[in-house]
Formats: sequence, structure tokens, C-alpha cells
Amino acid sequence: MKFFIDTAEVAEIRELMATGMVDGVTTNPSLIAKSGRKFLDVIAEIAALVPGPVSAEVAATDFETMLKEGKKLAAIAPNVATIPPSVVKLLAQHPLTDKGLSAFVADWAKTGQSIL
Repeated sequence: MKFFIDTAEVAEIRELMATGMVDGVTTNPSLIAKSGRKFLDVIAEIAALVPGPVSAEVAATDFETMLKEGKKLAAIAPNVATIPPSVVKLLAQHPLTDKGLSAFVADWAKTGQSIL
């Protein structure tokens, strides 16, 4: 089992990392906004603290801007992950129903990207 914490509070991450039980961090623009700090600065600091995956969400809602933001986030550090643009395109092709999501997961598996 892996443990991921969902926060943007760097002091909290540092404290929890000391336990040796944290495998990664997931955060999002709204959590970082609450910190009052610059988004990219926080992601970079978290990525430097955490050797495991750092999941960073884009704030955009259109594909082209999502792509730009995702590339910018992924360039911060090798452990920063975003949803690959090819996967976003696949998701947009399937309805948000049980059948559509099953088809999406099958298509996602073909991309070679991990779901977890």
C-alpha cells in the first residue's frame, strides 16, 4: 500500500515526510491558492521535498491551455505528474457513463500510462 497526502502546506509535508510513510503528494490549484503562495513555486518546493510522485492539477478547462499548463508543470521536476494530453483527448471522446468510462479505461491502457 502506498500513502499519498493531499495538501499544499509545505511545512505539513516536511513533517509527514519525516515519518517515512509518505510515498507521494497530490495537490491542486485551490489548495495552493489557500497557501497564498505562487503556484509554480509551491509545486517546485514540494517536488524537491518528495522523492515520489507529485500529482499537480492544471487549472485550465480547455484542451490547448490544459496542454500548456501540463507541460509547464511536468517541466518543474521529473517526479511531477500531470494527466498526459493524449489521455485527456481520449477521455473527451467517451461519455461519462459506466460504459463510456470502461471504454476510456481500456483506451487509456493502450497508451502505456499508469492509471494509479
